[in-house]
Amino acid sequence: MFRLTHFLKELKNPGISQPRRNPAGPVVIWNLVRRCNLRCKHCYSISGDVNFPGELSTDDVFAVMEDLKRFKVPALILSGGEPLLRPDIIEISKRSKEMGFYTALSTNGTLITPEWTPTLADVGYDYIGISFDGIGSTHDAFRGKQGAFEESLQALRACRDAGMKVGVRFTLTADNWEQLPALVNLVDQERVDKFYLSHLVYAGRGNKNRTDDATWHMTRLVMNYMIETAWQSLEKGENREFVTGNNDADGGFLYLWAKEKFPDKADQLRARLAEWGGNSSGVNVANIDNLGEVHPDTMWWQYSLGNVKKRPFSQIWQDTGDQIMAGLKRQPRDISGRCAPCNFFDICGGNTRMRALQLTGDPWAEDPACYLTDEEIGILPSERLTVTPFRRAFHVQRPV
Repeated sequence: MFRLTHFLKELKNPGISQPRRNPAGPVVIWNLVRRCNLRCKHCYSISGDVNFPGELSTDDVFAVMEDLKRFKVPALILSGGEPLLRPDIIEISKRSKEMGFYTALSTNGTLITPEWTPTLADVGYDYIGISFDGIGSTHDAFRGKQGAFEESLQALRACRDAGMKVGVRFTLTADNWEQLPALVNLVDQERVDKFYLSHLVYAGRGNKNRTDDATWHMTRLVMNYMIETAWQSLEKGENREFVTGNNDADGGFLYLWAKEKFPDKADQLRARLAEWGGNSSGVNVANIDNLGEVHPDTMWWQYSLGNVKKRPFSQIWQDTGDQIMAGLKRQPRDISGRCAPCNFFDICGGNTRMRALQLTGDPWAEDPACYLTDEEIGILPSERLTVTPFRRAFHVQRPV
C-alpha cells in the first residue's frame, strides 16, 4: 500500500531519513470465506453466492492465529468473498482483537443493516473498508446488483455514526475513472476517514476483464488528481488519509510531481520513498485463502506456497526453497525489461508481479501497467514532467 498522505506530510515537514526497516512479520490479508452475495467484475477470488467446501473451521482459524501471533504478524485484514457471510466472523474478529492484532474488516457493505451495526461496533475493529466502484448505477453495474450502491452507502453512514473508523475502497478501470471526483466528493460530504484507490490487477475476474484496465493516460490523470486532492486536504488541516495500492509506480510519479512543485524538498522525499521500497508481496504482505492456502499476496490465488492445515504459516513464509518466494524476497529483485535500468527501481521494487505473469508468463518481466515514460525513468534523456490537470482534461477520450 502506498500511503500518499503520509508522504505528502513528509514533503510538508521533512524529517530525518532512516534506513528501511521491515516489520517482524507480514500483514496478513485473510480471505476467511469465499461466498459472496455480489458478483463483482474485478473479483480476484472469483467468488459467488454458493458455499465452497473445505474452508477452515473456527478451530482451524484460531490455531493459525496462535502461530501468526508467535510469528509477530502485526495486523489481520479479514476479507472474503463477503466476510459477514461467515457465521463465526464476530467470534473470529473478537479473538483477533483480544490477541492484540490490528484488526480490519474488508466488506462490500450491503449486509450491514441497522441490526448489524451495534455488533460490529462492539468488536472494536481498527478499520472497516467498504468497496465502491462509482456512484449509483455505475457501482451497481460493477457489483452485479441493482441497489447495491444505496445499501453500501447506508452501511458507510451507519458505521461512521457508530464511531467506527471507516473508509472507501475504489478499484480504477477505464469504465469508472471519470467517477473519481464524484466519489471523492462523497467521501468529503460523508466525513469518511480514508480513501483507498486500487489499480486493477489481472487476477480472477480482473484478469478476464483486463481489457477494461485504465490506459496509462487515464492513470496519470487520476494520480495527479489524487495527489492534488490529498495535498489540498492537508492544507485545509483535514484528518483524512488518501492511499493507493497495486501500482508501485505511484511512488515515482509522486516524486516527479514534487520535483515540479517543490524542487527544494523533492530529494528528501525521494529518500523517504526509497525507505518504503515499493512492492512487498511475499515480504511484508501475505495472504491466506478460505482453504488455508498461503499466497504471496491476494492476487496470487493460482499459486500456493503451502497450506496452514499441513504446515504452520510461520514455516511456509520463511521457506525460500520455493522459487517464487526466493525471487520475491531477493533484494533487489531481479526484474527484466524497463524495470532493470529504471531510476526508480529502489522506490518501486519492480511493481506488481502478477500483471507481468498474466501477460507474459514470466513473473520477473516488467509490469505492463507502469505508466511512467521512458524519459521519466531514465531510459532516455530526462524531460520535465508536465501533467495535464485532471479536472480540465476530464473528458479526454480513451486512446484507440
